[in-house]
Amino acid sequence: MSEKKYLKWYQKVAYGSGDLASNCSYALISSFMMIYLTNTVGLNSAVIGTLMMISKLLDGITDIFFGALIDRTKSKLGKARPWMLYSQIGVSACLFLVFCIPSMSQNMQYVYFFVFYTAFNAIFYTASNISYASLTALITKNPNERVQLGSFRFMFALLTNIIVASVAMGMVESFGGGAKGWRMLALIFAIIGLVVNTFSVLMVKEVPEDSFEQGTTAKMDEVKKVNVLESLKLLIKNKYYIIILGIYIAIYGASGVSQGVGIYFMTYYMGNPALLGTFSMASMLPMIIGLAITPALVKKLGSMWKVNLYGYLLNIFFGVFFIIAALNKNLPIMLIIAFIRGLGSAPMTGTLNALIAEVSGYTKRTQKQSVDGTMYSCSSLGIKLGSGIGSAVAGWLLAIGGFNGMAEVQTQSAVNMIFIMYAVIPLGLSVVITILNYLMKVEKANREWDAAHSVSERSYG
Repeated sequence: MSEKKYLKWYQKVAYGSGDLASNCSYALISSFMMIYLTNTVGLNSAVIGTLMMISKLLDGITDIFFGALIDRTKSKLGKARPWMLYSQIGVSACLFLVFCIPSMSQNMQYVYFFVFYTAFNAIFYTASNISYASLTALITKNPNERVQLGSFRFMFALLTNIIVASVAMGMVESFGGGAKGWRMLALIFAIIGLVVNTFSVLMVKEVPEDSFEQGTTAKMDEVKKVNVLESLKLLIKNKYYIIILGIYIAIYGASGVSQGVGIYFMTYYMGNPALLGTFSMASMLPMIIGLAITPALVKKLGSMWKVNLYGYLLNIFFGVFFIIAALNKNLPIMLIIAFIRGLGSAPMTGTLNALIAEVSGYTKRTQKQSVDGTMYSCSSLGIKLGSGIGSAVAGWLLAIGGFNGMAEVQTQSAVNMIFIMYAVIPLGLSVVITILNYLMKVEKANREWDAAHSVSERSYG
């Protein structure tokens, strides 16, 4: 029998557009928040990095909380859709406010930044991101469609990142530069995010839970709902949750460092800030190509595990050559290698949500308990912890290197530190990701469990 399909093509596209909305805020903050604070407001990078990390640690508390709330939500829109719909209002508001730091004492500016940056991350973006990720498991039970959804969403995410990286600095200047330019930029992206997110929510529907029973030998009334404390215990029991959380932290830790320092690298090492858009395009366009073919690769090779492992081995191999090319400032070779590394990273990016669904399915199989929303908190938790640690490291290392945002010329030690953060640290984290992926054999574990218990894999999708 062929697998049941739950989604039309336009619903897959509409779901994917939700990451366009998300990255109108995330891409702007991750790539430009630091340079706005150091070069426009005049704040210290080490203090900023520390505040970012503290904020992201607070996020870790709310991630599990919102995941459990989604699991227990019942409404006409379903479990996750209402959270995704209404939380975007707060996301857009805080995005605008965090780029509107008023003239006041420096200590009060740090306080202002921390309050709205934390509200953005720990409350509104957390609720939005977890609910959006949870929809992968809630709008379809078809494993192939879940992989397709992951590819669509990350294609939109990458396109948005390319656009933001390419146009942000130019837009700031076109609006008069300085604080005024940043305010107008943030306002425009806040509005776009709100409109697109609403479209994404309204174009999909969650599948009724009783659909689990169709064509299976399992009964969903055997799968119990649990409270927050029990959910936490179940997460800890599932070794694959710990592994995929580590993968998220490593991926977004690398992103937090490289994205946060990217504009500095182009400005002070390569000597041309406009290159940020060029490098973003060189690394992200191949990822879009890779994401488009990832479902076919997974189907051909038989598992996400193989595709991800081969992809990251390619990423590591060419990462070494990127360092050599960067040392010589060989721009054409750097761009070619960035393109190849983007292809290697694409499968992991596109299959993360589908892997979480497999991890959640492992808990349903082995524990007979449903924690979809809480399980998907690992995506938001991993993003927050990874990007928070990455941003903190970027701020600390900038300060250690002697960077001064108000100086016209940077010291050689500052430029060397920027090089290390952009070219060397991400390579080291790619090695960590590869090791973790090697251990991520949840698909095999689920197949073996199904075979041992004579239950269809779709029963626990």
